[in-house]
Amino acid sequence: MKTQIAIVGAGPAGLLLSHLLHLGGVDSVVIESRSRQEIEATIRAGVLEQGTVDLLAQSGVGERMKREGFVHEGIILRFAGRSHRIALSELTGRSISVYAQHEVIKDLVSARLDAGGKLLFEVKDAALYDLDSASPKVRFHRDGGVEEIESDFVAGCDGFHGVSRPSIPSRHRHEFTRTYPFGWFGILVEAPPSTEELIYAHHERGFALVSTRSPQIQRLYLQCDPEDELKSWPDARIWEELHRRLATSDGWKLAEGRIFQRGIIAMRSFVVEPLRYGRLFLAGDAAHIVPPTGAKGLNLAVNDVRVLASAFLEYFQSGSEAGLKAYSASALKRVWRAEHFSWWMTSMLHRFHDDTPFQHRLQLAELDYVVSSKAKAITLAENYVG
Repeated sequence: MKTQIAIVGAGPAGLLLSHLLHLGGVDSVVIESRSRQEIEATIRAGVLEQGTVDLLAQSGVGERMKREGFVHEGIILRFAGRSHRIALSELTGRSISVYAQHEVIKDLVSARLDAGGKLLFEVKDAALYDLDSASPKVRFHRDGGVEEIESDFVAGCDGFHGVSRPSIPSRHRHEFTRTYPFGWFGILVEAPPSTEELIYAHHERGFALVSTRSPQIQRLYLQCDPEDELKSWPDARIWEELHRRLATSDGWKLAEGRIFQRGIIAMRSFVVEPLRYGRLFLAGDAAHIVPPTGAKGLNLAVNDVRVLASAFLEYFQSGSEAGLKAYSASALKRVWRAEHFSWWMTSMLHRFHDDTPFQHRLQLAELDYVVSSKAKAITLAENYVG
């Protein structure tokens, strides 16, 4: 096969890139190791910045998001048994939308297939070749045979564990990593909403988060040991910890229900530089990971793709490589801003294994400053809404 852009990975980054390129008249082929059913069923968080919402809507894939997503104009910080609202819209003029990542993927897959886009699912043993030549190639197994895509460029959008980033020789990539000594125990619950806006709770026993997915489904997280096993968290223990960490002095109650999904999420920060090697460009989780506290992961992927799609369109429409040459530096500027914000939120809200009473008091002082200073609240709000 021949195409202009070979895209490795059918996550939000790869699918949105293919969609935006199609709108600009540029051809692409997307390959994915998982099945369509698997990528559409993998439940991930979905806090969308205003800019992400606007781009999806402007590109014609936002109709269902606008209809089914929840627009939030604030978030709640809870500590010392009291709740404090950060009025995002009032402070910044922007809002967020809660719309799960797998729903974004469904919308993008549908749009690409409706437009006749080429999505190849369940490919195996993908490998990238000739990345420093004018005709890079992607080779893989599918339906019992070997296939190859020859392209002008390759976009590596296949996540942290994909083949794209390791295809860059180690001497040409610099990796920056921080692994946190805790994880998130996440559950999906059949229950009515306990809150109209997300609750971020700091507690001496650890962090907790309350989010909503629909009027019937709620998403809850609590800080845990990343080495914990699911069997060590029976329902009774989950609810006991959530109630303790989310307790307030105003009588607020957490609604319980049937837990139908649970899992443990590891927490890490990661960035690779640069985001280009020869004709290969990295985007999304293949290039960077943030802890989920700042709700930046999906939004960073969308920003990467916004910049990269523009650079590709500029190249194919005018022959200019200016955008392609500037892509890495442009995207990384936003990436490091989001890395810092996510690290700051994580450090302020979580209990670390080596915490002392002194450090706990510092966290409370920082939280108190955020909710009592308009300037500090604006800093949080600006970063949160993007």
